[in-house]
Amino acid sequence: MTRVLADYERHLAVERDLSPHSVRAYLADVAGLLEHARRLGHTDVGTLDLRTLRSWLAKQQTMGLSRTTLARRATAARVLTAWLARTGRAPQDVGASLASPRAHRTLPPVLRADEAADLIRAASELADDGSPVGLRDVAMLELLYATGVRVGELVGLDVDDVDRERNVVRVLGKGRKERTVPFGRPAARAVDFWVRHGRPALVRAGSGPALFVGVRGGRIDQRAVRTLVHRRIADVPGAPDIGPHGLRHTAATHLLEGGADLRSVQELLGHASLATTQLYTHVTTDRLRRAYQQAHPRA
Repeated sequence: MTRVLADYERHLAVERDLSPHSVRAYLADVAGLLEHARRLGHTDVGTLDLRTLRSWLAKQQTMGLSRTTLARRATAARVLTAWLARTGRAPQDVGASLASPRAHRTLPPVLRADEAADLIRAASELADDGSPVGLRDVAMLELLYATGVRVGELVGLDVDDVDRERNVVRVLGKGRKERTVPFGRPAARAVDFWVRHGRPALVRAGSGPALFVGVRGGRIDQRAVRTLVHRRIADVPGAPDIGPHGLRHTAATHLLEGGADLRSVQELLGHASLATTQLYTHVTTDRLRRAYQQAHPRA
């Protein structure tokens, strides 16, 4: 089973081209499944059966894991058994019949339009001294809110990925899928100011083409961006404490509230499934319902 796990890791990383984070998540789930199977007497992956998969999920449920986690682990089991059958390591795909609990989709906290404006304004006021870090932070916040990109996509941007004439950015998303996302004039001004006046003060010989760099000249990392967002959100009275992904939710919600169609928002966010994007319709509907109940005399 150890050898199979190593082969499976190569399959996820090389053949499916998953990110290191996704590979680690899949391997952790599968390792737990194989350990459970070993305790039940299985010494070869070819003997895995549906009963073993179900007992593994049942054990996870007794540990109090959420439906979202259980659904993810059921998916990991199905992906594994499909690979085992396809590569001849198992006689059949026993996970094809494995059901999983429907994940509970909670409404993500988002900023109101005025709170988003206050967030950018507060960061801009701190950057009035013209410091390179301040200019960089404003550009990152503007771009996160304007495009709804993931934080990993933001830090992976190179200077040439931004077309400042057409106001679009080329993004490399999950599964190395490339998409082009437009952004507005405020974000264009902030990025242009950073590239012209801020970035040259921080780049070093080894900075490479990274669009956003840290104080030591290297490509900025995701933790620094998360810290920035949480710190700047704290400057906005009454705003929920959200991170970069919260700004992604906010951008999607505001696009839909502004009249954008669901399919366009799906393409902008890089969602593989429209069902993922439909989560944001619940956010906007929830706001409409609250407004109706507060304002309508017969609500």
